[in-house]
Amino acid sequence: MIETADHGGIAVLTLANGPVNVLDLELLSAVPEVLAAVADARAVVVTGGGRAFSAGVDLKRIVEGGPGYVEKFLPALSEAVLALFGHPKPVVAAVNGHALAGGCVLAAACDVRLMSGGTIGLTELAAGVPFPTVPLEVMRHAVGPALDTMVLGAGRLPAGRAVEIGLVHEVVQPDRLVAEALRRAQELCAAPPDVYAFAKRQLHTPALERVRAFQASDDPEVLRMWSSERTMATLRGYLASLRRP
Repeated sequence: MIETADHGGIAVLTLANGPVNVLDLELLSAVPEVLAAVADARAVVVTGGGRAFSAGVDLKRIVEGGPGYVEKFLPALSEAVLALFGHPKPVVAAVNGHALAGGCVLAAACDVRLMSGGTIGLTELAAGVPFPTVPLEVMRHAVGPALDTMVLGAGRLPAGRAVEIGLVHEVVQPDRLVAEALRRAQELCAAPPDVYAFAKRQLHTPALERVRAFQASDDPEVLRMWSSERTMATLRGYLASLRRP
């Protein structure tokens, strides 16, 4: 699900879940475990295997698993995002293709986002599902006022437009993406680790405070809406539309 490699003390994590790295319960559960396993690395680079960073939630698994699967999946999504967002070392996303919905959120949870092509965006409302608190607040941290348009418009942004709103920091040629991500991670390692971790906690405090303020009230409603028969029917229709030529 997640391949790991060491590059001079920097851990490169490669999402490896099919051709477009869809997010399912197993992959999301692996994120905190893998980050804990590479805790001694000086920094982390996250990228995708194949042709995409991540095309987002495996909606087919959601429909097949129904409410019982959703009840496990949504907390795993929030925990994976928080694990990336709260990792004390530098974390750089090397976005090598489409990063949609949950894939966009995983990229946004990283300190620096580089992108080589494809589109990035929040397509949840197009699929008919709302945001859990953690993904929403991590996205708000990343893009600020642009979040309204991203959420309500449910569109896909080309890399250049993503740079304009601060979601992506730089567009990089595909053959240079991982090398540039490693270089950026190396630069971030110049700060003493405890100082970097403290500064990161300071920057993240407003987002985490909003999570604490709203998660207990909002997430049960999110779970109810994701699990409803209406949502399952909407997702089946959305999946059917994606398969049409």
